[in-house]
Amino acid sequence: MSRKIFIIISFFLFPLTSWAQEVEFTLSAPRVVEAGEQFRLTYVLNKRGENLQLPKLEAFDILFGPSTSSSTSMQIINGKTTRSSTFSYTYIVQATKTGKFTIPPATIKVDNKSYQSNSHDIEVVPGRSSKSTQGTTPQDSQDKEQYGSIDNEDLFVKVSVDKESVYQSEQILATIKVYTNLNLSNFGDIKFPSFAGFWTQDIELPGQIRLYREAYNGVIYNVGTLKKTLLFPQQTGEITIDPFELECFIRQRISSGDSFFDDFFDNYRTVKTKVTSKPVKIKVKSFPGGAPQSFNGAVGKFSMKATLDNEQVKANEAITLKINLTGTGNIKLIDAPKVDFPADFELYDPKSDTQTSASEKGLSGTKKFEYLFIPRYEGDYTIPEFKFSYFDPSIRKYKTSSAGPFSIKVEKGDVASTPLVISSYSKEDVKFLGKDIRFIKTGKTKLIQKGYTFFGSRDFYLAYLAAIVVFMILFFFNRQRIKQNADVAGMKTKRANKFARKRLREAGIFLKADEKERFYDSVLRAFWGYLSDKLQMPLAELNRENATTVLAQRQAKEETINQFKQLLDTCEFARFAPSENSLAMHDIYNEAEQVMSQLEKQIR
Repeated sequence: MSRKIFIIISFFLFPLTSWAQEVEFTLSAPRVVEAGEQFRLTYVLNKRGENLQLPKLEAFDILFGPSTSSSTSMQIINGKTTRSSTFSYTYIVQATKTGKFTIPPATIKVDNKSYQSNSHDIEVVPGRSSKSTQGTTPQDSQDKEQYGSIDNEDLFVKVSVDKESVYQSEQILATIKVYTNLNLSNFGDIKFPSFAGFWTQDIELPGQIRLYREAYNGVIYNVGTLKKTLLFPQQTGEITIDPFELECFIRQRISSGDSFFDDFFDNYRTVKTKVTSKPVKIKVKSFPGGAPQSFNGAVGKFSMKATLDNEQVKANEAITLKINLTGTGNIKLIDAPKVDFPADFELYDPKSDTQTSASEKGLSGTKKFEYLFIPRYEGDYTIPEFKFSYFDPSIRKYKTSSAGPFSIKVEKGDVASTPLVISSYSKEDVKFLGKDIRFIKTGKTKLIQKGYTFFGSRDFYLAYLAAIVVFMILFFFNRQRIKQNADVAGMKTKRANKFARKRLREAGIFLKADEKERFYDSVLRAFWGYLSDKLQMPLAELNRENATTVLAQRQAKEETINQFKQLLDTCEFARFAPSENSLAMHDIYNEAEQVMSQLEKQIR
C-alpha cells in the first residue's frame, strides 16, 4: 500500500519538476538571404507561453504564421527523471530590400511574466538569375569523368586570412573554403598549401564537412570549411601562401531534347573538375626597435608566475623553481626565461611542458618551466629578480613581467652527504679572472702503468698473427673443396666404390633376414649404380652390352668381365626363379665383393 501511495505522489509531483527549469526563449533564422527569397523565422520556448508579440520588421514581409508545434521528452538517469518540453512558433518571411538588418527581440508571457528572445543580424543581398548547369559541358564529352568546364562564379575555392600585414611570429588565421551553387556530390584529390615560411598549428574541425549559406561579393553560396590553420611567420619580408587545389565531382542534369517526358524523367551525369585558389601574399614586418634585453621572441599576450618549492634547505638538497607562462600567441615557440642563479648552486637544464588549445581566437595555453638546482654550501643566498618580455602586436609595444627576488637559506648538510671540499674556500673565493678551474696540479707528471694489459703486448700480436695463418689455411682448403665439388663427374667416380659398398651392406641385411628376392635385387642395384658412377654413364642408358664394351675399353681384364656377366645372370635368374638357383646366397655375396674389388683396381 505504501508503494502505491509513493507512486501516486510522484505522479502528481512529476509535472512540477519539469517547470522548475529556467525559461529559454530563442530566435533562429538564416544569416544571409536574397532579396525576394522566402525563409523561416522560428521562435523556440521551453515552456508553454502565450501572447507572442513580434517586433516591427523593417525590410521583411510576413507571408504566413505562426505555425505552432510542441514536443515533450523524458529522460531517466541514475533513477532521476527529467522532463523537457519545447514549443515552436514558425513564420514564413520574405525579404523586400537589400542591406544589413537586425531583427529585434520578440516578447512572450509565461505564467504572467514577460520574456524576450535574442536579436538576430541578417544580410539581404541582391538576387541573381539562376544559372542552369545543363549547358555545362566537359572538355571530353566521351568521358563523364574527365575534367569539366564549370563557371568560376558557380564553384571556386578561397584561402582567406584575417590579417595580411603582421609582425614576425604574430599569429594569422588562415581559412580554406569551397563556394558552390552546384550540386556538389563529392571531393577527389586535395592539395593543401605547404605554408612555407610559417610555423603552423591546425584547428580541429568536425570530420564531416557541412555546407552553410554565406554571401560573397553580393551572391549567396553554399560554403564548406575544409581547413583552419594558425600561421606564425618565421621570417620577415613578403611570404606567399601557395594556391590550394581541390578536385570536385559535380552532379549535372542533362536533357536529351525538348521532349515532353524530360520534365518527368531526369538524366544525370557526374562531371569532375579541378578548382584552384589564388595565392595569398603576407607582408611580415620586423620587430620595432627598443626591445628589452629579456625579450626572446614571444609575441602575443602573456603573464608570468614563478614559485619556489622550498626556501629553507640543507646543503646538497634539491630545490625547484617553477615558472608558468600563460596567454595567447606563439606560446609553443617561447624559450625559457633567463635566471641568474648564485655561483655556488649546481644547476640542471630546465624542463618544459606545454599545454595548448587552438581556436579561431588563437593559440592559447600554458607553458611550464622547471629549474632544478642544488645548493652545495651553507649560507644565505638570493635568486635575483628575473624578467620575461613579449611583444603585443595589438598595441605595437613591448611588455615585461617580472618575478622574484627569492631568498634561500641553506643550512649545513649531513656529514655523509657533504662532498669532500676545502672548508676554508668556496667557489666565490677561488674565482679568478680568465680561469674557470683552480687547484689543478701543473708541471711534469710521471705516469706509471698499473697492472697487465693484453692489448698491444707481444702475446697480443702473436695471437693476431696466428689467427691470420689459421685463416689462410682454412681459406686454402675450402678453395680446394669447392673445386672438387664443382667436378661432379669426378666426384661421382671417386665415390663410386664407397656408394657400391654401402648398397652391398644393405644386401647383407637382407641376407641375414633370408629375404632372397630383395637380396638379389640389392646386389644388382649395387653393381649397376657402381658402373653408372665409375663409367660416367646414365643409369637409364646402361645395359649388359655397352657395360661390357666400356669395361674392356677401360682395361678391365676379360676374366673379371666374364665373372661380372656370370654374376649378373645368376642374380637375374635367382630373382625370377629362386627355387632353381644352385648357388647359395652367401657365396653370391662374397663373389660380388670380390668382383667389385677387382673392377675398382682394373678400371682406368
